[in-house]
Amino acid sequence: MPPLLPPYDRSAVAILFAKLCLAAGPLAMDVFNREDQGARLKDDASPVTEADEAVEAYLLAELARLMPNTPCIAEESAARGETPTQNGAFILIDPLDGTREFVARRLEFTINIALVEQGEPRAGAVYAPALGELWFGGEAAFHVRAQPGEALPEAAQWRRLAARPEPKDGLVAMVSLSHFDAATESFLARLPIKAQMQAGSSLKFCRIAEGLADVYPRFGPTHEWDTAAGDAVLRAAGGAVLTPGGDPFVYGKAAQNYCNGPYVACGDRSIARFF
Repeated sequence: MPPLLPPYDRSAVAILFAKLCLAAGPLAMDVFNREDQGARLKDDASPVTEADEAVEAYLLAELARLMPNTPCIAEESAARGETPTQNGAFILIDPLDGTREFVARRLEFTINIALVEQGEPRAGAVYAPALGELWFGGEAAFHVRAQPGEALPEAAQWRRLAARPEPKDGLVAMVSLSHFDAATESFLARLPIKAQMQAGSSLKFCRIAEGLADVYPRFGPTHEWDTAAGDAVLRAAGGAVLTPGGDPFVYGKAAQNYCNGPYVACGDRSIARFF
């Protein structure tokens, strides 16, 4: 693959990220299938495995070659205090979102890459290697099935995604497998929720982008690399990610060490009238 240079074609970037996620998939699955995953706790008490480190090292090396003009901010490097300066476009990498699911040998963990420009995720890819499902978005959003290490299927096999309008008979809320809390419960009580769906990692953004659900609130701590790729896919599918006050959710918060505040992912922005 030849290097990409700015100004970036969002769709070309999304396709590149999709290919890199597929190529990194075997690194994650090799560790997933081991008896000893090399899991340990970081200083913030969150888990990390050898898969996080192997996938991140691969993606950083490939992106340094393929998008050499754009700094990369990656979860495990950031945990070591390695965050390059960015004052324009930059890339966010979460090599293994849903590490708790990974360690528990549940299948809902993902590899995530996103391009951020002017405070917004402009292109992204989310890959669930254990499920063989890939979501990516730039100008438009797509879903395709592919196994770890396979080439990106031909465009004729991609399914274009569109977030659905607000249903008249009530909303379906995505909720976390690991992080459902009292603040989330209180927020959802104000909305006309008819059902809840559980999912791990950034899959919650992707299910809304597919039109399978309508809203996903998160009040617990997250970082920008946790959300940017799924956010990019959802925005490309016509959805939105907002603050609980209905304002745009922004990226590039270097002064806050890329920590997010609360957010609400929606398939239809009009849902914000309930916030």
